[in-house]
Amino acid sequence: MKLVKCIIQPQKLDEVVRALTNIVPGMTVSDVRGHGRQKGRPVVYRGAEYDNTLLSKVVIDIVADDNKVDDVVALVIEKARTGQIGDGRIFILPLEANYHIRTGFMDLG
Repeated sequence: MKLVKCIIQPQKLDEVVRALTNIVPGMTVSDVRGHGRQKGRPVVYRGAEYDNTLLSKVVIDIVADDNKVDDVVALVIEKARTGQIGDGRIFILPLEANYHIRTGFMDLG
């Protein structure tokens, strides 16, 4: 099993989640702020310009079977891409085990 972490633009969340529900049983979504290569962008407020170095993003965490990871990645890239700087990133991490809190059951994948 793998943990797939997708950092995407907030305006793409609904489209990505709708598509993911067809191939994964669940996901966790978090609102986050950060920056990558674009280093933020200037914001004009009441005529004054400010540097906004931490931009709003959304992180989608998905636990997926090894054979579904490529499908998840392809789908997120397809649905989240705008072609602009700051579209996001996808990280894939190995997952050793997970536990169901209610039952204590350990799922090794």
